[in-house]
Formats: sequence, C-alpha cells, structure tokens
Amino acid sequence: MNKFLVTFMMLASTSIPAFAETISTDNSDFAEIGSVIHDAAFDIRYYSENNFTGNKIQGYKAPRAYMTKEALSALANAAADLRAKGYRILVWDAYRPQKAVDNFVAWINDPINDGDKSFYPDLLKSNLLEGNYIAAKSGHTRGSTIDLTIIKKDGSFVDMGGTFDLFSEVSHPDYQNLTEEQKNNRKILHDAMINAGFEAIDSEWWHFTLKDEPYKDTYFNFDVE
Repeated sequence: MNKFLVTFMMLASTSIPAFAETISTDNSDFAEIGSVIHDAAFDIRYYSENNFTGNKIQGYKAPRAYMTKEALSALANAAADLRAKGYRILVWDAYRPQKAVDNFVAWINDPINDGDKSFYPDLLKSNLLEGNYIAAKSGHTRGSTIDLTIIKKDGSFVDMGGTFDLFSEVSHPDYQNLTEEQKNNRKILHDAMINAGFEAIDSEWWHFTLKDEPYKDTYFNFDVE
C-alpha cells in the first residue's frame, strides 16, 4: 500500500489516542461492502443517533460500510454460505475511522452526556472503557473487522437473543440463558464467519475480524462517505 500518511502519536496529545502506530488516510485498498455483496442490508448505527452516545459519530458522512478488499472477499464467501441456508447479512459497522474511536473516548470522558443508557443498563459509563467494552484502539479501524447479524432473505428479523452494542453478558457468544432457537441462530452466523476465515471475540456475538488481516499495525482515518 502506498501514499501512507504516517504520524507517530505523542503521549502529550489531547486530541489523538496515546499510541505509536501507523495512521493512514489511504483508502485505495478498501471497497464498499454493497458493491460486492449485492443482497447485503445495512443499518449503520454510527451514522445515526441510534447508538450508545445518542449522537451521530464523527467520520460517518454516509450510511455506508467499507472493508479491506481482502476481508471483503472473505465476507463474500460467508455471505454465500449464509445465502445457501436462506439468510442475508445485515451490517451495523465495518471500517471505523480513528476519529470515530476518539469520539467514543471523548464521550466516555464527558461528565454531562450519558448518551443512551439502554445500551449499558447495568454499567457506569466509565466502565465502558475500563472494562474493554470500548477501546481507544479498535480493530475496526484497521479495516478488516465487521459487526453484523443475519436476516431472512425477505428481510425479516432473526432472533439472536440480544442486539448490537448491548454492553452486557447477554452479548457474550457463549451466554447460556437463551432459547435453543437463539443459540442456533448465533451458531449459524458464527460458523459461516469462522469457515470464511474470520475470528470471533468472547464479548460480542456480532463482532468478527479476518484472521489474516492485511493491516495489523495500521489504523486508518479517512471518512466513511
């Protein structure tokens, strides 16, 4: 990848997280998900106020979703697998600009704005960063991570036993207080993504990262537009 805009973070900075990594605004190795997976549905929460902050997030100038081309190729395989089983993917978030992550951290540190408590009903806002629910360095910013669910081909709802960005143990993939249908629906999504080359995490059933992501040390900061 060429045309890197490289900045080494300084601990004294108040506007950028304190970590020394490569920051790039080069979007040449990214593609829009809908340009490859034509039946994908989208509900880009950070383009709207329907998220834990209660506000539209910086860096989201359009309700679109991008990934690195390598990750998108793998996602297309997962989508084909799910399509054969009668499902489509619905994307909540994919590539996330660093400025959006900075926006999350600034909101956590804002003593006045509690945002939407329905997303963290049993936690203090300060716990969201300390408990690793929200990170100052997000895999989404590297371009090969996605938050998604499945819907039926006609667009109807599939019950996953919890919704996107619910900061609770209910969101853990191995949470047991679910119906058999809910457990099976989570397994359908999980298996398709794992078989396509993605990895899951233990706190969010909707979150997957390409196992061999191409930019493991690069955090991107171009707008979603």
